[in-house]
Amino acid sequence: MDLPLLASTFATVFLAELGDKTQLAIVTISGTSSRSGAVFAGSSLALVLASLLGAAAGGSLSSVIGPDVLQLAASVGFLVIGSRLLIKASRPEPDGANADGPEAP
Repeated sequence: MDLPLLASTFATVFLAELGDKTQLAIVTISGTSSRSGAVFAGSSLALVLASLLGAAAGGSLSSVIGPDVLQLAASVGFLVIGSRLLIKASRPEPDGANADGPEAP
């Protein structure tokens, strides 16, 4: 087993997941349930499955597309998403507009 690769992957995913919306959702679900063990098991299984799909897709794609192109595509994807979020956040909402829908009377 490639221990440096394992350690760097663990550190990257661990740090990336701290404080993200998934963790906040888990805190919310756990706070509304008295069975935090079930919440932990479900969220762990979901992360493992998502990671498995990502690793399988990356492994399959890397045999067809070079790693540099995959990194470039991922970088461009993050830049596009970030740019769209920044643009949306910088636009003022029209008067009377509510992002959650119409207000109740």
